[in-house]
Amino acid sequence: MTAGDVPDRFDPWPPGIEPEVPIIGYPNTWTHTPAWPAIRRPPTRTEATGPVGLHRKLRCGDANLAETAPGRIAIGQLMHVSGRILDEDGRPVRGAIVELWQANAAGRYFHPIDQRDAPLDPHFVGNGRVRSDEAGRYAFLTVKPGAYPVPVQETWWRPPHLHVSVLGPSSLSRLVTQMYFRGDPLNALDRILNSIPDAAARDRLIARDLPPAEVGDRWLGFTHDIVLRGRHATPPTP
Repeated sequence: MTAGDVPDRFDPWPPGIEPEVPIIGYPNTWTHTPAWPAIRRPPTRTEATGPVGLHRKLRCGDANLAETAPGRIAIGQLMHVSGRILDEDGRPVRGAIVELWQANAAGRYFHPIDQRDAPLDPHFVGNGRVRSDEAGRYAFLTVKPGAYPVPVQETWWRPPHLHVSVLGPSSLSRLVTQMYFRGDPLNALDRILNSIPDAAARDRLIARDLPPAEVGDRWLGFTHDIVLRGRHATPPTP
């Protein structure tokens, strides 16, 4: 994407799309959320056209999280997640860097900070990075993550979800968000998902199931478009 392809405006998020933080019962939002609102100022060329060439600095091609080496298949329900990266005018964003990270099928992250008494899968690291194609498409093969409890006094559980980071054509199009699965009973209890006041915005975080006739019999299929800004933006999450 070149500077000439960048949208000629960057609309702010409407009320209700951004989460209400800090979230009670989720301590990380107290340390990772600014205490003061953002300072609004007109975007300059720096914010509107850069950084460029990120794919040369951030290695892409890690689209298969389920098989880290030939014959080493991760434990869990295989699933294929795909979709498009779009700008606020519905145009595909090509060359976006899409990063994914998640817990394994037992609900544990492959990270030193996660010391919960749940099994680690030696064949599952749980992170990948791809570059969207000319039509803005991205795709990952992975396993469906498990739920896990939040380690606080009044315990609540996080539903299965994927973390996603998108680096678009400019710093104004950076998005860190999450993807959920429709019909999971823990969605209604998740304090992060429900920190977004607008119900329609919350629904934009839910992936759409694909029918088996379309996907085949090797894995589940989900599609999830991500809109970087505007009225129909995918909400950011803490």
